[in-house]
Amino acid sequence: MKYQLVVEPEAEGDLDEAYRWYESQRSGLGGEFIACVDAALERICEMPELHAVVYKNVRQALIRRFPYVLCYVLEEPLVSLVAVFHGHRDPAVWKSRIGAPDSRRKGDA
Repeated sequence: MKYQLVVEPEAEGDLDEAYRWYESQRSGLGGEFIACVDAALERICEMPELHAVVYKNVRQALIRRFPYVLCYVLEEPLVSLVAVFHGHRDPAVWKSRIGAPDSRRKGDA
């Protein structure tokens, strides 16, 4: 079964920020980043339980070639992407999104 992907607004902002940064480093690199993200999201939608739960009900998947992590929640039949974060960034930033009053993802276990 392939799950439907929902990209939360905060995650969309994360993607845009990373894309712009990579594109500023070298023309076309932002597109390569997005292609790697798309490949990882495709794998997640095919097998969302492949990755371990790391915080409440949030799972993480690494992006190939880039030091970024995809944070997502499995809520059958949906996979919700809640954050796209650099691996060296403080995880408290994305964790604060889980269970926030305006978040659709409450982080229930």
